[in-house]
Amino acid sequence: MASYNKVMIMGNVTRDIELRYTPKGTAVADMGLACNRVRMGDDGQKIEEVTFVDVTLWGRQAELANQYLGKGRPVFIEGRLQTDSWTDKESGKQRSKLKVVGENMQFIGSPGGGGGNNNGGQQQAMQNSPQQGQPQRQQQAPPQSPQGGSPASSMPDFQDEGDDIPF
Repeated sequence: MASYNKVMIMGNVTRDIELRYTPKGTAVADMGLACNRVRMGDDGQKIEEVTFVDVTLWGRQAELANQYLGKGRPVFIEGRLQTDSWTDKESGKQRSKLKVVGENMQFIGSPGGGGGNNNGGQQQAMQNSPQQGQPQRQQQAPPQSPQGGSPASSMPDFQDEGDDIPF
């Protein structure tokens, strides 16, 4: 049987990021997200529901989340679901918790918080990369032409004649 495990979640960080390192030096960050949903009740009143989700990030993304995210900051996470299981020390019962393991992260809004997008509508996409330098911007594939040819073959051939662009 085929299976598919993909989660896309957007919400506000509920607490400061908890960053730690494995014995081999890999960064691990745990954070909480609050996702709001507004719906209309039977009586016409707005009802706001909040779902709290635990998220774990690994590697460079964990360090970036710790550096740039704080309580109240909006963030978009793509990842997968994972179940953690353990035995409760007090009761001896088996416990489990469903969480999201983040694979891609996008910061939303301005760095000063408030959720307003003051950066011209651009969102910074953070992806796991072998480079320890600056975060990469997520790139989109160029659109395919309707005939199935390469995008460059459908583009008109413009020559640069040194003229100024009229706009």
